[in-house]
Amino acid sequence: MARKKLNKQDALDYHALGRPGKIEVVPTKNTKTQWDLSLAYSPGVAEPCKEIHNDVENVYKYTAKSNLVAVISNGTAVLGLGDIGPEASKPVMEGKGVLFKIFADIDVFDIELNARGVDEFVQVVKALEPTFGGINLEDIKSPECFAIEERLKKELKIPIMHDDQHGTAIISSAALLNALELVKKKIEKVKFVINGAGAAAMACVKLYVALGAKPENFIMFDKNGVITKQRTDLTEMHLQFATTSKVTELAAAMKGADVFVGLSVGNVVTPEMVKSMAKQPIVFAMANPDPEIAYELAIQARPDIIFATGRSDYPNQVNNVLGFPYIFRGALDVRATQINEAMKLAAVHALAELAKEPVPDMVNLAYNERNLFFGPTYIIPKPLDPRLLSMVAPAVARAAMESGVAQKAITNWEAYRDELNHRLGLDNQLFRVIGTKARQDPRKVVFAEADNLKVLKAAQVVRDEGIAYPILLGNEARIRRLAEENGIEIDDTVIIDPKSDEMQEKRHRFGELFFAKRQRKGFNKYEANKIMRERNYFGCMLVETGEADALISGLTRKYPDTIRPALHVIGMEEGAKRVAGMYIINTKRGPLFLADTTVNFNPTSEELAEITIMVAKEVRLFNIEPRIAMVSYSNFGSSPTPEAQMVSKARELVKKMDPTLIVDGEIQAAMAFNQEILKDSYPFSELIGEEVNTLIFPNLSAGNIAYNLLQEVAGFDAIGPVLLGMKKPVHILQLGSTVRQIVNMVNIAVVDAQHKCCKEVEEPKKKKK
Repeated sequence: MARKKLNKQDALDYHALGRPGKIEVVPTKNTKTQWDLSLAYSPGVAEPCKEIHNDVENVYKYTAKSNLVAVISNGTAVLGLGDIGPEASKPVMEGKGVLFKIFADIDVFDIELNARGVDEFVQVVKALEPTFGGINLEDIKSPECFAIEERLKKELKIPIMHDDQHGTAIISSAALLNALELVKKKIEKVKFVINGAGAAAMACVKLYVALGAKPENFIMFDKNGVITKQRTDLTEMHLQFATTSKVTELAAAMKGADVFVGLSVGNVVTPEMVKSMAKQPIVFAMANPDPEIAYELAIQARPDIIFATGRSDYPNQVNNVLGFPYIFRGALDVRATQINEAMKLAAVHALAELAKEPVPDMVNLAYNERNLFFGPTYIIPKPLDPRLLSMVAPAVARAAMESGVAQKAITNWEAYRDELNHRLGLDNQLFRVIGTKARQDPRKVVFAEADNLKVLKAAQVVRDEGIAYPILLGNEARIRRLAEENGIEIDDTVIIDPKSDEMQEKRHRFGELFFAKRQRKGFNKYEANKIMRERNYFGCMLVETGEADALISGLTRKYPDTIRPALHVIGMEEGAKRVAGMYIINTKRGPLFLADTTVNFNPTSEELAEITIMVAKEVRLFNIEPRIAMVSYSNFGSSPTPEAQMVSKARELVKKMDPTLIVDGEIQAAMAFNQEILKDSYPFSELIGEEVNTLIFPNLSAGNIAYNLLQEVAGFDAIGPVLLGMKKPVHILQLGSTVRQIVNMVNIAVVDAQHKCCKEVEEPKKKKK
């Protein structure tokens, strides 16, 4: 699916609605009581102040400095926008801060300086050194960026990195090492053509040379042509990359070249140029959004090529997020005084080695791959690989120690890796994984309530993001009028009105099929035909007949009124005795799966056990091992009431049905998450040493209340309710769901459809065998 440009108003609303911007400051200690406040501020705060005054290194012990990075820019070279000034650069810097947090749990203050000169910029940043553990320079124009970084590295004793220079260099270097290994070429012998001479390009060449490339084997071009010693318009920085070659044109330079690195503009390389390169050429076309040559053209010109871009929709994406979060994480954790060449090279080698390791199922799931493995289309790790934090950060930290710039030593590396994984949880990227997987293979999704503004907005989002192909049900004139009034583009979207005359033949066919299903279950022929005018029944029949892959409904209707058509038309999957509802809550410790939250009012022990098995199966689809607490108001028999005993019996049944499951109960919800008390009081529990990620509730009331509290009061993101046990994907929205929640549900529906489609294809093959 071709990805469309983001809607301008959606982007503006994202930044403006609610609390403006993308970040906030949140206390990390209790501040609820007067006692807490007296410790946080006066008089208690005086004690750490005195300790820091006695030994300034204590600032790392008593303040947030050890985990705080400044993202600093003057807005003179914002990617794709140019010199837009410090205020206009602030959304970008806030966004960079978000990436630091979600990928490496590093806190960020973004700082935009009204300082264009080198001296002024350096003076301001130097004055900030007491506050920060590290500084990420961003979007500063060349050549000032070189002088600024060089001076700050000399004059400050905290790690500094200009990511625009070094990020691309580090990631592309890892890709280069692996590409050269695959084509069996030595870095010191290959010939390079570099198109582009900005900060990133020069940093790339410097790092390639540090890895063993020979300076005389480079030919570099800028917008004015080849960089030679004869040119009089070059800075000293550019002159160090000047060639003695007599080549003047890019096409001539490409003949016989082994490696092309593009950091320039789109579509400047032709298929003929690629054909003229050496055997098994390596082409990194990293201009964004359009690479120097399109992926399809390059592959067609040279089937033996290894190709990388800066785009996520092609193999081998050179993405800076593979580097800076983990480099700073490692530097901060050993209190490095700088980010030196040894640390950058350590990151390069860690990334290169990680690409050779077996790829976790979660990564394959995210990118809709059966089995990613080291080869021409996989030479660098994927950005959603959860191993990056525990692989790159330790390599950087170790290099800092070995090169003498670390002020703190790590002695137990295994414990350090465990600590890194625990910071965010190996499962913390689930929501991003689900979204990425959906976009890899979008499906046709029916929206039964398309005459609702929220549904229309969500349909536009999933279409523009490449998540799904929407099918809108409802009165076409009303839907188009609503879309036009609200600036929603639906010109090429399928709209079906089940009541229209055009649908008479299809209604009749669907009615016949429905009557065959329900003729002995309460429906006569007239009712079966008539009910196809109702959107939920018609939409479910589109899914049942394969004309669509999933249905989304329930925003404006009661849950039973939406689930009933799904059960009548599609029914439960083979072997299922009931359906159940599950919510996925995104917490800091990772995803939390809650069930049953929407369907079964007061299940028996047998029914609760079946629900638990269904939930465990669904959790495993996300390549997460379920660790289940069956919750109650009782702990392991502390209450003899029938309600508590019912949960205990259900747990016994679950263990008989699947002895491999990590599951225990009945247990109070708080106890399930308190490892210390659990270990002291109930040392026999299966949950000791396990991070609980799944809660099974004793009845619908408890589950629904818990979900609503977690979402509304605690403010956690959620996907749900996910309907379990259906033969085909039907997912029912909660009344009043937001646009974001609808989009989340569509992501789940598409991934559900991908799985159930594959399952249906595989099952006949198994029977054939």
